[in-house]
Amino acid sequence: MAIAGIDPLVASGVLVCTAATDAVYVLFSAAVAARSRLRAANWSALWYLLSAFAVISYTQNAAYVLVAAAGSWLGAFASMTWLRRG
Repeated sequence: MAIAGIDPLVASGVLVCTAATDAVYVLFSAAVAARSRLRAANWSALWYLLSAFAVISYTQNAAYVLVAAAGSWLGAFASMTWLRRG
């Protein structure tokens, strides 16, 4: 059942995709800082593939932008936590 025009399944997909997108962006940035061309190119390609689902989903309903922002925050936080351990 959709709440305020938001389908929970699509919202979950947007959340997961934006979290993964932001995590990949952080890893892309780390590869650029390390001047690793191959890793940077691979992370960049994955970054665009992951973002496609979220962008297509929330352009249909602006309410998904908030879900995308939450996923973005989670992805950046998780990937920075992972990078600090390495």
